[in-house]
Amino acid sequence: MSLEKEDPTQEYIRENGGNAAFHNYINDFSHIKDPLERRRLALEKIDNAGFSWRSVYLILVAGVGFLNDSYDIFTISIALTMMTPIYFSGDNGLSYGLSTWIKSATSVGAVIGQVGFGIMSDMLGRKKVYGLELLLIIVTTIFQACIGSAPGLNFAYVLAFMRLFQGIGIGGDYPAAAVITAEFATTKWRGAIMSAVFASQGWGQVLGAVVAVICVKAGKNDIMVSKSECDGKCLKALDQMWRVLIGFGAVPGAMALYYRLTIPESPRYSLDVQNDINLGTAEVSRYLAGELGEAEQEELDVLKKTGVEVDNIDTTQKKASFNEFLSHFSQWKYGKILIGTSLSWFILDVAFYGLNLNTSNVLKAIGISSGKTLYSSLLSTCKGNLILICAGSVPGYWFSVALIDTWMGRKSIQLMGFIALTIIFAVIAGLQDTKDPSKGGISKFSFALYIFAEFFSNFGPNTTTFLCSEQFPSRFRGTAHGISAGIGKVGAIFSQTVIGYYVNRGTDGLKKCMGIYSGLMFLGVLSTLLTNETKGLTLEEVAYKFHGDIDPNQFIANGSDQQEVSSETEDEVNKLA
Repeated sequence: MSLEKEDPTQEYIRENGGNAAFHNYINDFSHIKDPLERRRLALEKIDNAGFSWRSVYLILVAGVGFLNDSYDIFTISIALTMMTPIYFSGDNGLSYGLSTWIKSATSVGAVIGQVGFGIMSDMLGRKKVYGLELLLIIVTTIFQACIGSAPGLNFAYVLAFMRLFQGIGIGGDYPAAAVITAEFATTKWRGAIMSAVFASQGWGQVLGAVVAVICVKAGKNDIMVSKSECDGKCLKALDQMWRVLIGFGAVPGAMALYYRLTIPESPRYSLDVQNDINLGTAEVSRYLAGELGEAEQEELDVLKKTGVEVDNIDTTQKKASFNEFLSHFSQWKYGKILIGTSLSWFILDVAFYGLNLNTSNVLKAIGISSGKTLYSSLLSTCKGNLILICAGSVPGYWFSVALIDTWMGRKSIQLMGFIALTIIFAVIAGLQDTKDPSKGGISKFSFALYIFAEFFSNFGPNTTTFLCSEQFPSRFRGTAHGISAGIGKVGAIFSQTVIGYYVNRGTDGLKKCMGIYSGLMFLGVLSTLLTNETKGLTLEEVAYKFHGDIDPNQFIANGSDQQEVSSETEDEVNKLA
């Protein structure tokens, strides 16, 4: 038989080895003529795939972005301490307002990025926006490390401007990574995989603290002076230190950029939003086979050979318009879910960013950060920060990873975390009655409680709020996650600009701040009650159970151009109409 007349299906199997040489997943679907059955089997392959090297790959590709995000967000606190003697001394002192703007500029940009990239991921596709946000982070990080001052140039405002655009990239990473991870993950371990991706934030904080310690140690001989005596070599050393600290943030992102840009499109987007059964099935096959890039034409030809056409079915999962989004979430039974995820994220970020962006001030207020020279002061701040991260943040993240799919669910972990934080912040507020926290055991006890606050933030709402994309159907998933995350970052901005004022006023200010945080954490308990538990449910079951979507598996394809539906499904269609 000539190649020109050979069956395309057999030709593809022959050229690629078929199932005899390796598992050619495209063959698992090529004989299925019913488009809905093909869709069901394709999603079932992903949902039941189990934890494998593909899961590890997914965690690494998405996780490096969050490591990068966390590094860039939280290193600014220690970097500003290094910059102060150079750019903000004497009459050019760094005011509270200017310091707040520099620290919160990233969060302002993040709001734009989270909502914008969330919408784009629903309108354009997950793959088309995945990687662009990381590229923006890399470029703006390099620019930050290179800026300086001049007679006609205000260093602080240029730095804030760069961090604003960096924030857009960081914000875009939240919906892009969360959605694509959720849609590729197996059902049994979806929570653990998504939590492991987000747990990379902890490693980003560790990396930032380690790089800061190395920079301080490297400049020890030049900065072993008091702040008032810092000039010449001291200023040069500090300038080099903060540039290395900030600039190193471009390295992890650069390492992951290629893999972000070559990851396949989410099969659920192709199946549920684009309504392209063949494309989605081919993407499932490529993912299961561990292949990168988009589906190739010969793979689509194999699937099209059976006569499956995209327009034979209508699962009602189309690209959502703005009016459809408003119509859906204006109904309380659906809108309360978005309100619950958004408010929970807002409340958590008020405390989480309020503390982590002011670590040096908090450590000073509880008597941990001190020193007669710049070196001893910077080193104690860096070490205190590193202890907080290693003892509190990182274990908290990985407790969530270990337990979220095995023992506890998303909702129970979030409730537990908010309750624990309510108590911890109240106790810390009470301890600040001591006039001199640097004496006696009060500072060590406060420090221990601060570690527990970091732990229950991450073994609690800081991790579970990231999983909110599970709560929404495919056509709204990116937009809803982006809105929830964006409102969360509004909480970070509110904390930094309003409540953060008290953090900078020493012991008395910290007492008031912790009291406010305690009250907010209790409100987080109430907002969590509006959300749903998604442990053990497929994303399609979530959409069907909590959003009234039609279950496409209830459709029965008859022939090439007509369908019948069960009476139960027909009733649901009428209700939605």
